[in-house]
Amino acid sequence: MRYIRDLREGDIIKNEIYLCKSKQVLTGKSSKDYVSLLLQDKTGTIDAKIWNFNSEIEQYEAMDFVHIDAKVTSFQDALQLNISKIYKAREGEYYPEDFFPKTDKDIDEMYQRIKKYIGSIKDINLRFLVEEFFIKDTEFIKKFKEHSAAKSVHHSFMGGLLEHTLSVVNLCHYYAENYPIINGDLLICAALLHDIGKMDELSPFPRNDYTDEGQLLGHIFIGANKVAEKIKNMINFPEKLAGELIHCILAHHGELEYGSPKKPATIEAMALHFADNTDAKLQTMTELLCSCDSKVEWMGYQRLFESNIMRSTKGIE
Repeated sequence: MRYIRDLREGDIIKNEIYLCKSKQVLTGKSSKDYVSLLLQDKTGTIDAKIWNFNSEIEQYEAMDFVHIDAKVTSFQDALQLNISKIYKAREGEYYPEDFFPKTDKDIDEMYQRIKKYIGSIKDINLRFLVEEFFIKDTEFIKKFKEHSAAKSVHHSFMGGLLEHTLSVVNLCHYYAENYPIINGDLLICAALLHDIGKMDELSPFPRNDYTDEGQLLGHIFIGANKVAEKIKNMINFPEKLAGELIHCILAHHGELEYGSPKKPATIEAMALHFADNTDAKLQTMTELLCSCDSKVEWMGYQRLFESNIMRSTKGIE
């Protein structure tokens, strides 16, 4: 199988199978219609175009697996497929696990580390709260382990939400250890819960796309509401502590223009924002560098960073 991450400009693809994530019929500048596709395997996604409708040998739709013949081209510094033949694949011609990106880390090991952090929370109200989600709710646990943390950009793979959450908790643990003024139990609890709304914001694989609820409400509101509802069912959960925890979740994107209903007003909310932003940015950079030819030093202008990104010395050794 020719994995997407291994494709290079000029490559010729013959009878390879990919998951068709999306399909659109668009009109070009010359007023001629063409088909725009997003294809996926477990290593990533790639844009594809069909300029000649005769290339469509058989009917297929988004979320179908498809056979393709194509040439790898480049457009605006990104690889793209120019498809010359496409038709729907039959069951038995592919293994679905080859087409869904997955964390390269051990899921069960990461989950055990999450449980260890939960066990370290001394505040009984906060510990009981996170246990309701991560220890007692088997449906939540299964979904949390498998879910992605994004549609694209960073951690957009199975296990991505777990991997991202653990990274944020690790950073928050460091902050709490080095800045004693921080309420460590509150910060660890907020880090564990900050993105649980993504399990409703995004549909599971293979679609991994925004749900109606996700489009209308967003994961920050959804997650904060889930936590608030759980707290309502607990006995004598301190009202002030509840407000501080929910504030951390509402403010973890840091700025109003980045989707936070509130800007951080407490040191724990600020620390959570920094940890979330750090992991998201560094993972985005990691995925960018891993998706390009290791011999290429300059990545070109990257909109997400508003900079021309260069591979560092260690990356090209």
